[in-house]
Amino acid sequence: MSNVIGRCVGETSLIEVNFISKKMPQVGEYVSLKYDDKNVLGMIESLVRGSVSISDEIFDPQTIAKIKEIEGDDHYIRGSIRILGDINDNLRIPRTPAPPGTEIIPASESDLQGIFQKENSLSLGTLITQDNVEVKVDLEKMFSRHMAILAMTGAGKSNTVAVVVDGILEYNGCVVIFDMHSEYNINFNNGEAKVIHPQINPLYMTFSEMKRLARIGGGAVLQERYFLESYRMASRDIRNGDTKNREFITIMKEYLEAWESGRLSFRGQDVEGDKPIIDVLNKIGDLEQRYSSIINANAGNILSKLELGKANIIDLGSVDEKAAEIIVSHILRNALQNNKKWLRQADSGEKLPLNHPVFFVLEEAHILAPNNRDTESKLWISRIAREGRKFGLGLCLVSQSPKSIDPDSLSQANNMIILRLVEPKDQRHVQSASESLSEDLVQQLPSLNIGEAVVLGLMTKIPALVKIHEHKNKEFGQDLAVIDIWKKSEEDTRKRFEDEKNDVLNLGGDY
Repeated sequence: MSNVIGRCVGETSLIEVNFISKKMPQVGEYVSLKYDDKNVLGMIESLVRGSVSISDEIFDPQTIAKIKEIEGDDHYIRGSIRILGDINDNLRIPRTPAPPGTEIIPASESDLQGIFQKENSLSLGTLITQDNVEVKVDLEKMFSRHMAILAMTGAGKSNTVAVVVDGILEYNGCVVIFDMHSEYNINFNNGEAKVIHPQINPLYMTFSEMKRLARIGGGAVLQERYFLESYRMASRDIRNGDTKNREFITIMKEYLEAWESGRLSFRGQDVEGDKPIIDVLNKIGDLEQRYSSIINANAGNILSKLELGKANIIDLGSVDEKAAEIIVSHILRNALQNNKKWLRQADSGEKLPLNHPVFFVLEEAHILAPNNRDTESKLWISRIAREGRKFGLGLCLVSQSPKSIDPDSLSQANNMIILRLVEPKDQRHVQSASESLSEDLVQQLPSLNIGEAVVLGLMTKIPALVKIHEHKNKEFGQDLAVIDIWKKSEEDTRKRFEDEKNDVLNLGGDY
């Protein structure tokens, strides 16, 4: 009887019971309720401590002190338990509720290890309440049903990403990380990190992608018309080999200048005024200045650079958000189209740049798939979220601002690792996107320590509060040691002053 935590009280239901205890368990602790030949697993989701004698209707501290002298530390614990299922019946929810008075006992370690030990799994960490129970998640379901890693800044997102990526590399998987801040300087345990500085061949780009880079708005009809025709002509010349070593953008400008000067007629007719062409030339000049480092007609398909067994890191730190959105959309679009051909035309003999599944990790997902505006990347993130699992494409959205992520994309992430979240709007947004995140679990998010997370979704049989493994080789996402930098700057300034002073004193030489 010594291991009895408490007993059910009041009305019970199939999904929740309340209990009273004299002992203090922990939120997130797993418990067992045995009744009707069942061994029902539950999780403690909320706890309150109270006293029958010291109620909130007492307004005199001295009265409270006298009651404590008489009663000592006598108090009760009231809590709620979420029913997770019958351990003896593959965690199916029982059809009958627990009788009031049913004993609540700690779940056995062997039962929990049986639940969290899986084949083809990825080890995330250990249970917060039982650190000898390792939490492993189903890698297949994590991949096929997508995932989100969400937390406030500094709560452990990057470390969690590193643990997940290393777990995938253990199976020789292909991971692509869109690194928005050039911070993934990391040595993985199970594979190499391959940094890719993106260069996109315009022949593989869509007109929409090129138009967005040139910042031609949807209402600029004439500009769009001339830009499209110059884009087509340059593409034709490149494919025909008629370039004379000229760059793609240079060829576009030459056609525009020829139409503007009258040396060439536009589609066999006179140009309708030269102002739209001059505007397009100016925008192409701006495009060339901004993005010449990422547009290269001699580059192959960027998908051909992605390797199995490696963390392929697309370094976006040197480009602006507009270019980052285009690069991400370009890669996702080509990957989806490629893998559709790979799986549907496996015997066609066509050589494709990709012939295997890929797991995409999107850092700063709130920028790439924003809630309040349309972007090229948002369109293809949503497409991958809806269709990717059928074509071997997995998705992981990573963000410190969940409320700013497109809700449609976030709702497609059927697995979540949620570290500390304090902002109520972030909590509500995440809860609305996940059927598994109960109100009681939401209340626990602000109290999580660094590296602790709520893990839920199809990749795990039951929700879990997990202490994520610490990745030993991480060298990213670190805060600057501001005080040390200031001190060193002061020391450097003082030393430079002393050196200059000595130089002046030594100008006279020896006499």
